[in-house]
Amino acid sequence: MSSALLVIDVQNDFCPGGALAVPAGDAVVAAANRLMPDYDLVVATQDWHPPEHCSFASRHPGAAFHDVVPVAGIEQRLWPDHCVQGTPGAALHPELDTRRVNLILRKGMRPALDSYSAFFENDRRTATGLAGYLRALGVRRVALCGLATDYCVRYSALDAARLGFEVEVLTGACRGVDAPSGSVVQARAEMAAAGIRLS
Repeated sequence: MSSALLVIDVQNDFCPGGALAVPAGDAVVAAANRLMPDYDLVVATQDWHPPEHCSFASRHPGAAFHDVVPVAGIEQRLWPDHCVQGTPGAALHPELDTRRVNLILRKGMRPALDSYSAFFENDRRTATGLAGYLRALGVRRVALCGLATDYCVRYSALDAARLGFEVEVLTGACRGVDAPSGSVVQARAEMAAAGIRLS
């Protein structure tokens, strides 16, 4: 086994009508389904936040969406309450073909620590275990699709490259939130500079 597709956070809350909808976020669903047969292994990730999660603006009196505040020494961007554990918004999009998914990895479960990357929580030290799982199965190449280009796709791709995987981001099967404005362009430039293939 040598290749894995990482389907990042294709959840109801990130799709139109969701609490933190990415513009045209549901457009990635059919693309992800088409891509799955081309890979030896498919991993889907889920934000899986407790109700009191530190990324929720509602937990910071006087703060607004997109504000950046310190949480335990880490800069935290604030969002609407989203992907709360066990809620319909946290579920994978109903049209995503989960029959082809080998592993569902849940992240962002600690109240005081967010997790954009599929590989590390935002303290940049706490591993999710995904790298070990992929290596144990002989995976050397990973491709990423999903939501959102400028956050969870970006940080997952950068970590995969840093960990020594050959990385490709399938940009046609990704969508970005673009907050702040220009963050999608910045994310693509940063990934390209890290040697990640953008296709």
